[in-house]
Amino acid sequence: MRIPLPKRVVIAEDEAIIRLDLREMLEEEGYEVVAETGRGDEAVELVAKHSPDLCIFDIKMPGMDGLSAARQVSSDRQAAVVILTAFSQRYLIEQARDAGVLSYLVKPFQPEELVSAIEVALGRFEEMRQLEETVRELEGQLEARKAVDRAKGRLMDDHGMSEQDAFAFIQKTAMSERSTMFDVANLVIGGFLKP
Repeated sequence: MRIPLPKRVVIAEDEAIIRLDLREMLEEEGYEVVAETGRGDEAVELVAKHSPDLCIFDIKMPGMDGLSAARQVSSDRQAAVVILTAFSQRYLIEQARDAGVLSYLVKPFQPEELVSAIEVALGRFEEMRQLEETVRELEGQLEARKAVDRAKGRLMDDHGMSEQDAFAFIQKTAMSERSTMFDVANLVIGGFLKP
């Protein structure tokens, strides 16, 4: 049985004492802090450099605020983002949501609140990744289906085959060539493969 690796975290908090507390809390809970900074612009660079699982950003930071940093990290699905702030106004929460933030934590907080916020963010992030993967797979299946249909049409028009025979030709060729029906269909469409 493989032991799961600890989740890797980048912290961006402009108050050094809070940053230190965060690091200690995270490490006590089994997370690995791979980088930390007090600036939002540096946070984005650190995320690109270290590829963490999670980012914890304060909203108010020099260089770039936490919401802008979150927006950049979230737009590329680089990592899950948790926002820390001393402010709980509704408009900030809405801005955080729109920036792709997956969890929001108001200071001061307890370690168990931090862990809950992190686990929610990581869970949501994984769900989003799985949904994106499913969409990619379905798009690929749709493209393959369209190519096979076009290839069947070409075989029917150019070689007088029935739809069933055209499909069987594509399927058998893919099996004998150890290829995909999509690739065989594209060869037929391009005129490179004939029955």
